[in-house]
Amino acid sequence: MELTSSLSSEIARYLDLNTRQIQLTSANMANIDTPGYRAVGMDFEAEMRRVMAADGDAGGIGPRIFEVDGLIVRPDGNDVSMDRESLNLAEAQLKFKTGVALLKGQYSGLMSAIHADSK
Repeated sequence: MELTSSLSSEIARYLDLNTRQIQLTSANMANIDTPGYRAVGMDFEAEMRRVMAADGDAGGIGPRIFEVDGLIVRPDGNDVSMDRESLNLAEAQLKFKTGVALLKGQYSGLMSAIHADSK
């Protein structure tokens, strides 16, 4: 018996991508003082569309990561902005909380259905 729905599977993929976004942002923040380091990122919406189009079977292929263009490069060659990364992290945290709330709602509804006969 499987306790997942297609929606809960999609939410799980959403959370996986969001976790990767948080990891990239954290790596950028950790390298703010590394000479020559270039900020990396991913297009979350495009990656979510790609995963959804693959019907969840992305074959274990991770998201496409790229160097972020258009950032101000300091004299040491580093282009990480703590303000930008902090904003990205706050956005990713909100997305993650939303995904968790949606997943909780899915499982809460499932538990209600399971326990409906016992009342």
